Formats: sequence, structure tokens, C-alpha cells
Amino acid sequence: MSDTEIVYEGKWLRMCKRGRWEYVERTHADGMAVIIIAVTPQDEVLFVEQMRIPLGKRTIEMPAGLVGDQAGEDTLEDAARRELIEETGWEPAHVEVLLTGPTSSGMSNERIAFVRATGLLRVGPGGGDETEDITVHAVPRAQAPAWLVQKRDEGYELDLKLWAGLWMIERNPDGSPAG
Repeated sequence: MSDTEIVYEGKWLRMCKRGRWEYVERTHADGMAVIIIAVTPQDEVLFVEQMRIPLGKRTIEMPAGLVGDQAGEDTLEDAARRELIEETGWEPAHVEVLLTGPTSSGMSNERIAFVRATGLLRVGPGGGDETEDITVHAVPRAQAPAWLVQKRDEGYELDLKLWAGLWMIERNPDGSPAG
């Protein structure tokens, strides 16, 4: 927008100001990210653990990543497949975009898509790319909420989108059964 002032621009983020409002935008990709809801054939939910510098703590999240930060990648589905394999070592036979919306509408223009991945096949170890140090956790679905609370009690930060993801394992965003 023409009334937007760029206050700072780095390699990955730019800080903008419009009127009195300050916010950030990504300088690469297309402002979209995916979060992948994935359950193994053994009925285990896939979570990833990694250090998040802004928080200064390890976090528990569902696999996720940016859309369009890889050459030739142009869909949410492509990004979801790539990130799930890269972070967890599991390849989905099918991916379904469930819901898209802002991640933090008062701070960033970034949007995220919840993607359900099904028909998983183990194809590698996971752990992320050369810039990441990801630990994969495959937790029995029935125990996942209690496991997450235990991790919180151990000092981990938990992405609040985890609970929405757990809900969408069995349901569509409108509450109907996943099919």
C-alpha cells in the first residue's frame, strides 16, 4: 500500500508502519504457511520439537513451514508434502487443505493453512533440513492431550494451534466428521 512505510528490511522479515500501526511481513515466500495434521498408520499424532530463538525455549508444534520458499513450489499441498517429509520423515498419500486464516493479525500479515495429511508412509528419518534441529515425536492419539500438558509442565512452550489440530484429526472445520 502506498501509505506503508518500511521501517526495517532484513533477509527474512521487514517491519512496516501504516499510520501508528507497526507490523511485520516476510520478505520471501508468499506470506502463507502450512501446519500439517498427521496421524501415522499406528494411530500416533506427529509432533515436532525444536528450539525457537524468539522464545528462548524448545517448543512442541505440529509440522509446519512456509509456502513458496522452494523453487517450483506453488501450492499449499506441495508445501505440506515437502514439510511433512522434511520434518518427520513421513510422506502423505493425500493432503487436504481444511482452513486458512491469519496467524497473528495484529502483528503480521502472515496466514496459515491447516492441512490434513493421510495415508502416511515412512520414507526417512525426518529432523528437518541442514538449518534445523528437529526432534520428531509420534504420540498415541488417545494420549496426545495429556502428553502435551506434561511437556508444558516440563517447561516446553506449546503452540496453541496444537489443540485445533487435534480437534481436526476427526472433524472438519464445520464440525462434521472427517471423511
